[in-house]
Amino acid sequence: MIRVMGITHEHKVEGDIPLERIHDTKYAWSWVDFSVPSDEEAEKLDSFFGFHPLAIEDCLLVLQRPKIDYYDDYQFLVLHDLDPGTLETVEVNLFIGSKYIVSFHHKPLEEIDGVWDKLMKQTQSKKGWARGPFSAAYMIIDSLVDQYFPCVYAVEDELDELEKQGGHESVETLMNQVFDLRSRLLKLRRSIVPMRDLMYRLLNSQHIQGEREPRAHFADIHDHLLKLSEMIETDREMTADLRDSYISLNSNRMNSIMKTLTVITTVFMPLSLIAGIYGMNFTNMPELGWHYGYFAVIALMLLLSVWMILYFKRRGWFK
Repeated sequence: MIRVMGITHEHKVEGDIPLERIHDTKYAWSWVDFSVPSDEEAEKLDSFFGFHPLAIEDCLLVLQRPKIDYYDDYQFLVLHDLDPGTLETVEVNLFIGSKYIVSFHHKPLEEIDGVWDKLMKQTQSKKGWARGPFSAAYMIIDSLVDQYFPCVYAVEDELDELEKQGGHESVETLMNQVFDLRSRLLKLRRSIVPMRDLMYRLLNSQHIQGEREPRAHFADIHDHLLKLSEMIETDREMTADLRDSYISLNSNRMNSIMKTLTVITTVFMPLSLIAGIYGMNFTNMPELGWHYGYFAVIALMLLLSVWMILYFKRRGWFK
């Protein structure tokens, strides 16, 4: 679907205008949204707008890393939206010219629809920049970045819950949860860090130099991305600490088990030796004919076991 919005010089918004009318002198600028376009509609990027083939290729071949490319009379941005449930990324492409903005995405996005509806409901604005293509770009990027916060907060909540319940779960279960959180944090990092770098490049772009208000708004988005990046790095460090703690705890448990088994084995070694000697059934073993031999050997085994246990306890083996 292709939908077109035109904004007049009086800052009035007209929706559902034909694509061919965006060059009408009546409009100060326009927004064209390609939402889940067909192949025929996608060809408009070349046949109607004449965008660079490399930019069109980036639109059609998903999934690209967030980036910004500069062309003669427009800028091309690749942005990422996140699905809060799966943390899967959805690519959003923007072409920003002096009198138009073109958005292109292969899936319907609530963030894009929200910005579209917001602009359609707005009336005349006193702020000239706020009615230009960069204003729409700012609103789209801000909406996408705002969607990152619930995703990061959800991971942080699970991390806090994991810390509270750490002593009530098996180490294997805890380790699986930690690695799951680290995997989700890695997905977030792959989108947020490149988006942060993209906003840094955009802030230093000559295309918006001298425009205080748009720079201030884009700087605000950059600050949000910096905060998100720091939160992700902090959470990754916490999961690394938890992982190391669980590994150490598991090692200590294994050492305790091995120590217990070693003590038991050591105690039974001389008993097994005595039982083995008297189980050989040689004819000329004088103790075999002794009436109290069995009881004497059992008493010797018990005394030897008690002595060894007391000796190990004195040496601190049971601490």
